[in-house]
Amino acid sequence: MNPHTKLISSLSLLLGTTITISSNHWMMAWTGLEINTLAIIPLISKSHHPRAIEAAIKYFLVQAAASTLVLFSSMTNAWLTGQWDITQLHHPTSSLLLTTAIAMKLGLVPFHFWFPEVLQGSSMTTALLLSTMMKFPPITILLLTSNSLNPMLLATMAIASAALGGWMGLNQTQIRKILAFSSISHLGWMTIIIIYNPKLTLLTFYLYSVLTTTVFLTLSTTKALKLSTMMTSWTKTPTLNATLMLTLLSLAGLPPLTGFLPKWLIIQELTKQEMTMTATIITMLSLLGLFFYLRLAYHSTITLPPNSTNHMKQWYINKPTNASIAPLTSLSILLLPLSPMILTTI
Repeated sequence: MNPHTKLISSLSLLLGTTITISSNHWMMAWTGLEINTLAIIPLISKSHHPRAIEAAIKYFLVQAAASTLVLFSSMTNAWLTGQWDITQLHHPTSSLLLTTAIAMKLGLVPFHFWFPEVLQGSSMTTALLLSTMMKFPPITILLLTSNSLNPMLLATMAIASAALGGWMGLNQTQIRKILAFSSISHLGWMTIIIIYNPKLTLLTFYLYSVLTTTVFLTLSTTKALKLSTMMTSWTKTPTLNATLMLTLLSLAGLPPLTGFLPKWLIIQELTKQEMTMTATIITMLSLLGLFFYLRLAYHSTITLPPNSTNHMKQWYINKPTNASIAPLTSLSILLLPLSPMILTTI
């Protein structure tokens, strides 16, 4: 890919995200979302592989439909209430349309179909951007309008996302698809708490982004794209694979790792809101996710490949490891003891 094109796309991504998260007016927020969509498409389709082109087209169509709904929702609200301010979304129809649009942008159930396919067609770096940075502007809009949203609808979508993210990840062999369903499952946790404690949603998103970035950068270094190649990647960087196992367990939400913190706080907040049954259901559904994280961890570290494997064993990697993996791994594993300090900042 041309370096200038990559630079323009990257700067446009930053610009679009900044415009959306800092805007109060619906038109500016919509403009930022459109800039983001147009900037990521060259990055998805840069390999010119048919699957990458297909992923780019799917992404464009879904995001265009979602942006249209955002515009339609804001215009309906302005028509009926005279307000263009994002926080003044008071009309029920506009609220319903916006919830649908943001669910499409994020990949929440039942608008999740595009996300695993697009991630599978993208490179590891682009998949990382789609899983983290591209989620930030829609989550910000959801955060700003959280007072006007329907709690029952959001809770239903959140539980469905946690369930489907867990179920669909069980039989996958492609790592990017597993991480896509992991993302859908985590979005369920973020959505369920957004009305009651929006800052907790942001904390969950930040920690999820750190964990996912660590996993994607590690997999990008070892070049593992499916479970069978993951089994042989331990020979390249044994230490990196051991830390990858811990990061995956943290992503699953096991104590005493970082990933346990947001789940613990969300369950606590739901119990405070007298939603004990909802908290119990979503906690039980997270066990499905735990199974495929354990499977990934098992394949990355504990399993030795059979002698009849078709993959050539490679001893030690030639290129240097990404320098950011070490601090990110430390954050992914060791933040739980600092939770009192983190809680004072939110």
